[in-house]
Amino acid sequence: MTGAGLVQGKVALVTGAAQGIGRASALAFAREGARVMVSDTNPAGESVAKEIAQAGGDAAFLRCDVTREGEIETLVLGTVERFGRLDCAHNNAGGPGIGGAVHQITSEDWSHVIALNLTSVFHCLKYEIPIMLKQGGGAIVNTASGAGLIAVPGLAHYAAAKHGLLGLTKTAALENARTGVRINAICPGSVDTPALRVHIAKDPRIEKAILASQPGGRLGTPDEIAQAVVWLCSDRASFVHGESFVVDGGAVMR
Repeated sequence: MTGAGLVQGKVALVTGAAQGIGRASALAFAREGARVMVSDTNPAGESVAKEIAQAGGDAAFLRCDVTREGEIETLVLGTVERFGRLDCAHNNAGGPGIGGAVHQITSEDWSHVIALNLTSVFHCLKYEIPIMLKQGGGAIVNTASGAGLIAVPGLAHYAAAKHGLLGLTKTAALENARTGVRINAICPGSVDTPALRVHIAKDPRIEKAILASQPGGRLGTPDEIAQAVVWLCSDRASFVHGESFVVDGGAVMR
């Protein structure tokens, strides 16, 4: 991992980085010259950090449950302690929870999905922004979803969280427009991740339905999402603030 990349010499933090989009993001940051803090509750995140190191990059792993504010604070401070600064953050950890119609969703699952997908990002911003303000700048990308833009029957809690995340992103971006800290969101569509494959395995009709919703007739790859994340964190996106960047093969424009 040599040569001048999009984020050469910067330090990046990625949550939910053990697999899927988060793993691809951590690897992409490293390929483009960043030192990377890999974080997840899944210990497989440690192997992602080792993979980066074996390829000549610099990475470390810290376990973090993003539903716990104290662990997020420890993660952000630990990143600065390990690498000396924080330039880029991909607040990626999240998940859809147990589906069902609105009246079927339990209060417990509602609270968990909101905590995992929305409150967690609020807490990430709460600790990341002050570090970046002290440095004079930085870039943050929050993982939203196409579910943050359209209704998703059966996943009201997830859609509500992702809609809220876009509002949080825009507000934080506006508050920091003159500070040098840029904040944006990425809205992935259906991406071929281990989590999606587990979901598809439950019923072969699921994959057919998903592919039928894709204008291009295929799922996205984690790396396609990761490339957009790294670009948003790079100086090439210096005039991009508060954007809900859709990377979904055209699905939500139908």
